[in-house]
Amino acid sequence: MRLGVHYANFTHPDWQHTLEDRLTETARVADQGGVSLLTVMDHWFQMEDLGGPSEPMLEGYTTLGYLAAVTERVRLSLLVSGVTYRHPGLLAKQVVTLDRLSRGRAMLGIGAAWYEREHHGLGVPFPTTSERFERLRETLEVCRRVWGESTEPYTGTHYQLAEPVAVPPPYQKNLPILIGGSGERKTLRLVAEFAQMCNLFGESDDVVEHKLAVLRGHCDDAGTDYDAIEKSVIVMDDPAADPDAFLRRCEAYAALGVDTVVTGPMSDDPVAWTTRVVEQVVPRLHDLAT
Repeated sequence: MRLGVHYANFTHPDWQHTLEDRLTETARVADQGGVSLLTVMDHWFQMEDLGGPSEPMLEGYTTLGYLAAVTERVRLSLLVSGVTYRHPGLLAKQVVTLDRLSRGRAMLGIGAAWYEREHHGLGVPFPTTSERFERLRETLEVCRRVWGESTEPYTGTHYQLAEPVAVPPPYQKNLPILIGGSGERKTLRLVAEFAQMCNLFGESDDVVEHKLAVLRGHCDDAGTDYDAIEKSVIVMDDPAADPDAFLRRCEAYAALGVDTVVTGPMSDDPVAWTTRVVEQVVPRLHDLAT
């Protein structure tokens, strides 16, 4: 089993002067310590349960581009980009750029978006839920078109691209897509059709087992390979506070077929937190069979 580190909270002591240094060192420790996936949020405002707009938040793809330069091994993604944040042609180009600059470590993390306050706050349209999912499907189609060999125009309901071209192409021939969310009717259907990785909420074993069964059913309907999709969950458990309890929970997830567990620094010192986790948790996590 693999560990993902999600760096969501930039509000640490004296962050006004040390935010960049803490982020950089945390990424280096994770990279050298065997962490599989390093993610940041794609929000313009900090989430309200972490303090809201008055707290610091960095722009997602700028941050990942920087992290590509200070890491060597770890995969890089947003967890996740809202479909409303960028035109899909631009998004496809940004992910290709990240893949080139990281030499093949990029992943497109995407979802339907939900944070209405930041859209209103910065004057960005926030469509209805149904329209956001329509746009999500079209965005996934656009990214596949831009990353592929065809240069045929793309014509959808919401997006039209006359020249869906990306030069240089990505390092990864099949640039992976991660879709975040647990919605059974729409989100998991899109995972089955488009994604190489899903990210579910780390709920009870029964709930996760049910969500994976739904995903398997969608894969059967779509004619795609369920086993080829990397299954991940994001949890709020703190592996640094109680490694044994965290590993017991991961073992239960592994038995369900979960490949990757994602969590993030839960202290005022993310570097020390990450150091402890890579030393005390990652080696034991790798021994768990899925």
